[in-house]
Amino acid sequence: MAAVTGKPIDLHTWSTPNGWKIPIMLEECGLPYRVVPVDIAKGEQMAPAFLEISPNNKIPAIVDYDGPGGEPVSIFESGAILQYLGRKTGRFYPTDERARVAVDEWLFWQCAGFGPMLGQTHHFKIYAKEKIPYAIERFTAETNRLYGVLDRRLADREYLAGDYSIADMATVPWAKFTGKQGVDLGTLPNVKAWLDRVLARPAVQRGLAAI
Repeated sequence: MAAVTGKPIDLHTWSTPNGWKIPIMLEECGLPYRVVPVDIAKGEQMAPAFLEISPNNKIPAIVDYDGPGGEPVSIFESGAILQYLGRKTGRFYPTDERARVAVDEWLFWQCAGFGPMLGQTHHFKIYAKEKIPYAIERFTAETNRLYGVLDRRLADREYLAGDYSIADMATVPWAKFTGKQGVDLGTLPNVKAWLDRVLARPAVQRGLAAI
């Protein structure tokens, strides 16, 4: 649903797996938005103006000028933003309680486990100046365990919660980096099929290219 004000949603984000979640959802829903880059390599997430809309100094965050009651609202945390946009548009976030529980479970699984653990793997394997074998082994092992959870979940369904949803949008930007994570996608046929399916969606491709 287009904003009543005619003003696009401001999307404060950067080109990271967390940062790609929201443009994917915005593209899927056809909502007008404007990317406001927050260069985390330069520390722009620490700026006082950004702190006002993201108290945790993390991307992404949005400002919707057509928020509840027609008033602007700012939202931080990717899971909260995805849920809000799902409620706002009535898309990719079911109203049936059982279906919504399933989406919430896998959305929170991603936000609390899959993303953070894969992020630590990226850090210690790729970005850390000092290579610490214990940290690399610990987080790589947990990353592989989580991919096993994902592969089992997708054994008898096309998407994480049955129908394509915000849970898939939250997970795919992280799962597209299996090579960097030391994960053998050849041992995860269900993840590979799901990843190919989701990445083939035009809106996902546009969202990934938006930043």
